[in-house]
Amino acid sequence: MPLSFRFGTVGSPISTPKKPGGSVGAIIRTRELGLDAFELGWVQSVRVTEKTCADIRATAKEHDVLLSVHAPYFINLNADKDEWPKSRKRLMDAAHYGDLAGATEIIFHPGTYFGNPPAEVLPIAIERLQGCVDELRRAGNQATLRPETMGKQAQLGTLDDALKMAKAIKGVLPCVDFAHLHARRGDGSLNTTEEWRAELETYRKTLGEKSLKNLSCHISGIEYTEKGEKNHLPAREADLNVKALFRALHDLGCGGRMLCESPEMENDALYYKETWIKVTGERE
Repeated sequence: MPLSFRFGTVGSPISTPKKPGGSVGAIIRTRELGLDAFELGWVQSVRVTEKTCADIRATAKEHDVLLSVHAPYFINLNADKDEWPKSRKRLMDAAHYGDLAGATEIIFHPGTYFGNPPAEVLPIAIERLQGCVDELRRAGNQATLRPETMGKQAQLGTLDDALKMAKAIKGVLPCVDFAHLHARRGDGSLNTTEEWRAELETYRKTLGEKSLKNLSCHISGIEYTEKGEKNHLPAREADLNVKALFRALHDLGCGGRMLCESPEMENDALYYKETWIKVTGERE
């Protein structure tokens, strides 16, 4: 039986050889490591040819590695009217070329509040995101757009924000970054099995029981201040209680993808996989 979650990295494993390098080499290396998910790290810009996308798709299929894309950082659903077209193009390019490469999920940072209340920002974000999904579907692109939960309090991206976008738009689901959610409060809370279970129950009540089987998750160690995220850390240098989190996920029958954003990349991805097996008793 496969594990409930597929584990992998956001961006190429550090140990990816130069030949074959790039995303193709990263996919091959992912499978060699015993991992089976990979997130293409197109975080600065989308610079990829259709030929490269075809090669990525074929390699992922051959090695049974599920693909997602991390779209460029510079996307803001709450951008002003002059900046929004640029943000929109970054998201749409990631979705277009990601779909060509065989990625089924497009992860993106949803933006910032600019000091405005979430209740004022969310309708703008939802309307713009709906327009993106509509255009993708007209083009035959079925990729799921996943706004990521964010680690700084000034950023659009609480779990509630992501759930409201998903509830409003078919084809949108959250990317749940557990490190960001833990760091966002700035006080060390959201770190027990009970607390995580409550968050996951909110997810289930909003999007339905089946949604818990199709989670897209980011995880790493994280350093934070009272205002939220400061930077990512190796898993074993941080206070995120991974076992408590995994117990909550297992208790609610969750599954999907668990992508590591740690500075130690594949070493920590394998640590998370091993920890999941220890906590849950699952076997491959």
